[in-house]
Amino acid sequence: MVAVPRAAVDNRTMLSTMLLAATVAPQAPAAGPGGPALDEMDRAILSWIDQGFVPGAVLLHERIGEEASAATTRALGRVGRFDGAPEMEARTVFDLASLTKVVATATSVMVLVDEGRVDLGAPVAAYLPEFGRNGKEDITVEQLLLHRGGLVPDNALADYEDGPDEAWRRICDLPTREEPGSAFTYTDVGFIALGELVERVDGRPLDRFAAEQIFAPLGMADTCFKPPASLRARSAPTERRGDGWMRGEVHDPRAHLLGGVAGHAGLFSTASDLGRWCRMILGGGAAEVDGEVVRVLSEGAVSEMTRTRWLPGGVDGRALGFDVDTAYSSPRGSGFPRGASFGHTGFTGTCFWLDPAAKAYYVLLTNRVHPDGGGKVTGLRRRIGTLVGRHHGLRETPMRAAVTLGVDRYAPDDLGGKGARVAVITNATGRDARGRRTIDALASDPDVELVRIFSPEHGLFSKLEGDVGDATDEATGLPVYSLYGDTREPTDEMLEGLDAVVFDIQDVGVRYYTYISTLGLAMEACGRKGVRVVVLDRPNPITGGRVEGPACDPERLSFIAWRPMPVTHGMTVGEIARMFRGEWGGIECDLTVVPMEGWSRAMWWEDTGVRWIDPSPNMRNPTQAVLYPCVGLLEGANLSVGRGTDEPFERFGAPFVDGPALAAALSAAEIPGLRFSAIEFTPDASRFAGELCQGVHITVTDRDALRPVEAGLAIVWLLNRLHGADLDLGRLDARLMSQDTWARLLAAPDWRGIAASWAEDVALFLAQRERYLLYR
Repeated sequence: MVAVPRAAVDNRTMLSTMLLAATVAPQAPAAGPGGPALDEMDRAILSWIDQGFVPGAVLLHERIGEEASAATTRALGRVGRFDGAPEMEARTVFDLASLTKVVATATSVMVLVDEGRVDLGAPVAAYLPEFGRNGKEDITVEQLLLHRGGLVPDNALADYEDGPDEAWRRICDLPTREEPGSAFTYTDVGFIALGELVERVDGRPLDRFAAEQIFAPLGMADTCFKPPASLRARSAPTERRGDGWMRGEVHDPRAHLLGGVAGHAGLFSTASDLGRWCRMILGGGAAEVDGEVVRVLSEGAVSEMTRTRWLPGGVDGRALGFDVDTAYSSPRGSGFPRGASFGHTGFTGTCFWLDPAAKAYYVLLTNRVHPDGGGKVTGLRRRIGTLVGRHHGLRETPMRAAVTLGVDRYAPDDLGGKGARVAVITNATGRDARGRRTIDALASDPDVELVRIFSPEHGLFSKLEGDVGDATDEATGLPVYSLYGDTREPTDEMLEGLDAVVFDIQDVGVRYYTYISTLGLAMEACGRKGVRVVVLDRPNPITGGRVEGPACDPERLSFIAWRPMPVTHGMTVGEIARMFRGEWGGIECDLTVVPMEGWSRAMWWEDTGVRWIDPSPNMRNPTQAVLYPCVGLLEGANLSVGRGTDEPFERFGAPFVDGPALAAALSAAEIPGLRFSAIEFTPDASRFAGELCQGVHITVTDRDALRPVEAGLAIVWLLNRLHGADLDLGRLDARLMSQDTWARLLAAPDWRGIAASWAEDVALFLAQRERYLLYR
């Protein structure tokens, strides 16, 4: 990664002592629960400034009601990193970015709902008829407010370059990418449509409607789209556009091309003004302004707006416009109650979070994208959320660790600099923290030119079985070349004219899962052609400490065993790329790995805070990834491993298996970390499709105790003794790829102790991999 530059005016001592404080309430700060947290908040912000992550920040926090704590504003640092940059002030105006979605757009929609002019359950097409085509006919207003309309995160930036009317027409032409209501995909497109809906229903454009119905009544005098010169003069700059800083000019490129007013971005405000809006929400739609109570929304409308809607399984909780519990919930920290508080973030470095039960909130405004888009604020948000909650005595929630992925941390220099021509190897798992495909993030990046796409096994959408053909990506119009069809590696022609090939795919930590083979072959091809390879790193979902199984026999290397590694390697794809380049003969390749932030080797998937997206058709949840190095070993035999059922790799069996007897034998074996129960199932695809199978269902009871490779071989050993006459062992070694271990297993009087056969392989691999590790 390229370090964020510091301007010469950034003096560490000066920043560490700078503290401009103002209160927006007459009381002194309360000394109640967590009082010392005030100093910790200051230290956290100053630390982020000193490290060059943000030039400055404004923090406002308050608890209102019977257990009120003082409303306090802190302004620290400077507004920018340039000579003469003024000190940050409580009245500094910020580009709110996606806070626009809630403060302006969602609130405006709820005003119309309150007035009976919009029905949340009605199709958007009832208000915008031209929107209702290409699968969007039944998308409801509520689904758009929840980011569950099945829309793409962003369409191509080029769609906006011919003016707002043409941009709207192209949005209406977009197809859905998934069934509306079925999944949470954070989308700017949906809120652009909601902004259009407000204007169509009311007649006033969104900026005027919000100003007259929300901001003016609440006394939010510094809140608007397209700030006038008086507000621009005290606005915090973001990045450069043309010859000057964007200061009071919207940062979001689509909102800019739409004239500065859009449903997803474009609003500017101050911490004080946002505090007025938060008090209105916490006040059930009303707030006191200049001694009088002003009502913007009814209590019922606020209740409906802030009610949490969960997807099946209790995941991805959202309210109408608000985030509740998703991968974007870093501002909650551990100080606000999980599932009972809500807020939002903005790309430029802004956020707020509210606890309705405690009537507490905070607003944190930074311009982290200044000066070059390379700043970061996720960790600061988590820390401030924790400290604010502690200071105001809120009910704390144990914090889920959050990981920032490589895709959210790359800089243009990682890809070869501004103007670089790049391709990307990716699939459905390639998404950033906003839910955008990596494809769309690169395609909309003004600093690089995405010219083609490569897809691995299972295709671009991770849904195909067998050979995959070339295609065209509908959203970008770019060609998609398959690396699991006529060729397994990019050809010279495919690499012609490229500066870099980006790799962004979620792996599952198992040698015979083929995405790391695709990575290795691409590194070889790019090395021959002089093209840089850039790996955007992602977590190993079964931790970075799980190294087990024999190394593949060197003479048996193949696409499912590309290098002589143990079955589970305990590495991320970025670390593996580094090891591919340096070991086993090496690869002459210009390699850049963009590492994650916040990941550690002990993390299981749910510890990361990253949303699970199926990396292949039969890898549907993290539990199946845990079991894959166990049950996946059985695929060479005449057994069903659950493909063609709802639970691949969580069950296995065959028509000849005696389910109860097998379950009893496996239970008696006391395989650590697993429990077995007898089942019947009929696969609708793959092996034994349409045939009734008996077998077992596997429950993981202790992931840390489980040794999946050893467990898989224990299952083989017991199956052979129960059903040896019917079990075809001919290709069972096709995944293990170790003749020595396989021979020992078949001859062993007991499966226990078989792991000793690979102890030397594991020790050698651990020593080899040490120099390539990026994380503790």
